[in-house]
Amino acid sequence: MSTPLTAKRCVPCEGGIPPLTDAEIAKLLPQVPGWRVVAMEKTSRVMNTLQKTFQFKDFREAMAFLRKVGDLAESEGHHPDFYVHYSRVDFTIWTHAIGGLHENDFILAAKIDKIIKGG
Repeated sequence: MSTPLTAKRCVPCEGGIPPLTDAEIAKLLPQVPGWRVVAMEKTSRVMNTLQKTFQFKDFREAMAFLRKVGDLAESEGHHPDFYVHYSRVDFTIWTHAIGGLHENDFILAAKIDKIIKGG
């Protein structure tokens, strides 16, 4: 059995490798329930991103969650984009250096989910 994403660490990615293929994404996506792959235009090209929305009771709860995500992002050296809308937080994750998805993006998504579950 393969190692769960939450047991892995993000590895530095400086580019020079291709983004994950559709087949590779299809293998990883079931490990991050509720996250979806969304093609977005960034820097004049279309690339795959991971996106998910989290809903909270209020702004204070949303910000407490984001403080934990901030600590996680710093420890992993991989930083998501997010938008706060009072009690809702929208995430978009992709690896800028390769212009698409990398295993690191799925690792970060799995660990964000773990925070929500109290882990």
